[in-house]
Amino acid sequence: MKIHYDCEFIEDGRTIDLISIGMVAEDGREYYAVSRSAGMAGGWKARIGENAWLMENVVPSLPVKVQRVPTRGGGIWNYVTWDENHPDHQHLKARDLIANEVREFILATPGPELWAWYAAYDHVALCQLWGPMISLPEGVPMWTNDLKQEVVRLGNPGLPPMPGVAEHNALSDAREVAWRHQWLAGRTDAPQ
Repeated sequence: MKIHYDCEFIEDGRTIDLISIGMVAEDGREYYAVSRSAGMAGGWKARIGENAWLMENVVPSLPVKVQRVPTRGGGIWNYVTWDENHPDHQHLKARDLIANEVREFILATPGPELWAWYAAYDHVALCQLWGPMISLPEGVPMWTNDLKQEVVRLGNPGLPPMPGVAEHNALSDAREVAWRHQWLAGRTDAPQ
């Protein structure tokens, strides 16, 4: 059974730190979590505030408050804190809890197949929940199928947009990956 998922993360060319993960199984189950403890050694909330792309694209869907503080040099520093009143605040979880819940979600799926859109970094972010690859729990797939690669294999058909997608929200993006996969499976002109 397919599990479509998406991760939002901080990456700097050497590390990939999970911010959030969304998963959608073919049987209708869903999972969403935001890592309260991601990259704490590097002060991940400060790292997010310093990353213009994350501030523009990912932060709007996170349960955070952003204060824009002027700097001495005339710039703006983004001070990111948890928002206890945000509707998604209940999804804030410690990394070890996310690892346990994700493992249980995957293992509750018969014959799990992992699928993501441009899957390489998502797979690393997922696997690092448990540490090095050798620590991957038994039953968790050692690879993620790449739906973008499948689209190219099928002749790169133009995918229609999924209505209601909150882009760069991990759960919404996982739902879109599932929707795209279903759309591709329903094409009558798809090569075999």
